[in-house]
Formats: sequence, C-alpha cells, structure tokens
Amino acid sequence: MWETQSVQISVSLPRDVARQAEEVQETDPEFLSRVILYGLTRRSIYRHLRAQGGSSDSESEVVTPGATP
Repeated sequence: MWETQSVQISVSLPRDVARQAEEVQETDPEFLSRVILYGLTRRSIYRHLRAQGGSSDSESEVVTPGATP
C-alpha cells in the first residue's frame, strides 16, 4: 500500500466525545486510525480542489456542517 509513520496527536474535544474517543482508542485503535486518515484525506482533497478552482468558484462551494477546511 504505502509507507506509514506513527504520530502523536493531542486535540481538545468536548468531554463526551473525548470519552468516546478514548474508549475507541482502547478497544479498536485501527478504526480510530482509519477515521483520522479519512478526515485528513478529505481535507487534503478539499484544499487541492480549492486551489485548482481558484477563488472564482466560491458561489458553488459546498460546505459540510461542522467541517473545517
């Protein structure tokens, strides 16, 4: 597939979400890893497409609630 590298990430989350993330990290760390990979991949694709389209496409931009570009 591709070469991987471990990283340590520290994020501030609402307490409920943080507890769920800790639980998932203990029970299924591979799932949590895939979720983070998915989110970072989406962000990377968004940035790439945004750069390709320039600022003239701002009216046709689709915004996902809660998403941070």
